[in-house]
Amino acid sequence: MIALDLDGTLVDSKKNISEKNKQSLQQTVKKGVHVVLASGRPVKGVLPTAKKLGLNQQNAYIVAFNGGRIIEIATEKCLFEADLPEGYLSQMYDLSRKCDIGFMTYQGNDKLITEDDNEYIQLELRVNQLERVTPKSIKEYVNFPVAKYLLAGEPQKIEKAEPLFKEVAGDKLNVFRSDPFFLEILPPKIDKAYALQKLIQKLGIKREEVIACGDGYNDITMLQFAGLGVAMENATEQTKKSADYITLSNDDDGVAFVIQKFIL
Repeated sequence: MIALDLDGTLVDSKKNISEKNKQSLQQTVKKGVHVVLASGRPVKGVLPTAKKLGLNQQNAYIVAFNGGRIIEIATEKCLFEADLPEGYLSQMYDLSRKCDIGFMTYQGNDKLITEDDNEYIQLELRVNQLERVTPKSIKEYVNFPVAKYLLAGEPQKIEKAEPLFKEVAGDKLNVFRSDPFFLEILPPKIDKAYALQKLIQKLGIKREEVIACGDGYNDITMLQFAGLGVAMENATEQTKKSADYITLSNDDDGVAFVIQKFIL
């Protein structure tokens, strides 16, 4: 199995996937290796990319919401889902106000719910082609299960907010940065590594047979879990320290390089 983060890993800095990466992935699938697109994005933000890559035949899966969903691409069937425990929305929302950062969550696979607006919220809407829902009160509107809360703001504000949210969440929620400008709040223990563990158990694949590639803070557990953890050249220093191998950057077909070297 090869598990790939999208933004900053498989996707270049212009949000495109090179022909070289695409061809390498198609060869990987033909060889019988399972391909997993593991992203913090919602399902709708990953499925179109998977289909463009020709991964809607077999042996391919999506890990969305940083581990909150596992989707079989060919059938679009949900194999695993984990939602946030109830009772934390008001507390997390109020803390986001104190930290002066945007607060978002999701409805189903295609709607983004937020009262706020900044360049990072606009990025989340644009990249994932989501429909925006703007309720008068997000605390009153959200009376259904959600996969995660996403906080967005200037990197300095997010950096200061992270320990505050972790202190409030304790072990009841999983709080971590996925980008300098995004702070993720997920169900306890849920991350990309947890989802990969679930998936390989289902498929009968050993941990040692997994390659994982990533660049961000939210990829670290996945890289540590895999038999071979690969950081991109453009990865954060903390991510690089967690990796077994460092490949070329996302603008230099680093994923294709890994596939050629270790799989093909």
